[in-house]
Amino acid sequence: MGRFTKIVAGVFGMTLLLSGCAMDSLGDPVDASPEPGQENTLGTITAGVLTVCSEIPFEPFEYEDPADPEKYTGFDIDIVGEIATRLGLELVVVDSDFDALQSGLSLATDKCDLGASAMTITEDRRANIDFTDAYYDSLQSLLVAKDSGITSLDDLAGKSIGVQKGTTGEIYAEQNQPEGAQIVGYPSDGELWPALQAGQIQAILQDQPVNVIHARTDAAYVVVAEYQTDESYGMALAKDKNPELLAAVNGALAEMRADGTYKQIYDKYFA
Repeated sequence: MGRFTKIVAGVFGMTLLLSGCAMDSLGDPVDASPEPGQENTLGTITAGVLTVCSEIPFEPFEYEDPADPEKYTGFDIDIVGEIATRLGLELVVVDSDFDALQSGLSLATDKCDLGASAMTITEDRRANIDFTDAYYDSLQSLLVAKDSGITSLDDLAGKSIGVQKGTTGEIYAEQNQPEGAQIVGYPSDGELWPALQAGQIQAILQDQPVNVIHARTDAAYVVVAEYQTDESYGMALAKDKNPELLAAVNGALAEMRADGTYKQIYDKYFA
């Protein structure tokens, strides 16, 4: 559980999806085409397959498995892997642009059945997508170089604050930035984190668990502030398109909480 072969978004990924070709958790090809007479009762894009879009990397939620770069792992990946198993479906994970996910585009165009990418439930996003029940509560936080002398947002007047585009971290930074500060948006944490290390920005404002991982892996950086924003993550589905799958995913989540499986996965990453 927790290690699944990755499919890179773009022409290659879409070709795999449209042709019904996927990989299993061992990296071997599997035929995701419907078996003769196989019913697709959950209305997934491909019968027997749960196709999940996730913007990668965003450790510890989704990232390349360090033990095998051909696979993805992380909290979100483990959660959707368990859900797929309980629904009797093969899991396929597609690397996707976060903005296309949170806007609903990836879901409305049948690129994926489900979006699982540390996505905060907001009313604005509800206008374009359906959310599952919440499965994680989060904070925002500020990551800086340990020797920067920065201890709060106020110290960033006249400096640059890095954020991921389309996220609640970007919204919080825009609403609370000190005078003269510049908000610099990046497509993903994969560009955001190296920009801080290279000195191109002076801080990162984003979800607390991700910044904590960076501080743990590089002692030159520290989380100096956390912001209580009452955020909860949900998984996303196309708006008003598949109530059967939405109910099934919520049911699997409830079962996982009741039988202790959710806690086991949570403790693996956050204990």
